[in-house]
Amino acid sequence: MFRFVSQVVRQTVCAGVVAVSLTATVAMAQTAAPATGLGQSWPNAPDHSVSPYWHAYVFERDGVRYIQINDRNGTVHAAIGEVGDTVFALPVGVDAQRVDIMPMPRASASSQTIYQDDTITVMAAPQSDGSVQVRVQAAICDNPVNCV
Repeated sequence: MFRFVSQVVRQTVCAGVVAVSLTATVAMAQTAAPATGLGQSWPNAPDHSVSPYWHAYVFERDGVRYIQINDRNGTVHAAIGEVGDTVFALPVGVDAQRVDIMPMPRASASSQTIYQDDTITVMAAPQSDGSVQVRVQAAICDNPVNCV
């Protein structure tokens, strides 16, 4: 009898530990940017776009942040990477060759902001041939004490 009660208690405690571990894992996964899905039409990642016409997906892996730009039909147009104060274009998307990384913004009436945070702004400017110029502006840090 004692053996049976001991076994039931042990199983209950193990089940509780597993349940708490899974809950903690799910909570951590929901707060961090996903590490997979880059290059997909509909990645399993939240849309961070500030435009109703575009999707902006953010991924992180090994200290590198990636931002992928898709149109509302799911076509991947471009992706950029950011590590520290370095921003670079990735060879991903139909407009990968038309990514312009610039220190100063270029005024354009046709540009639309797709994504913006404290360190980077991504804009799209439709071209006369139907392609899209993706313009990326990294924030300029004037005070190194405030920049990480």
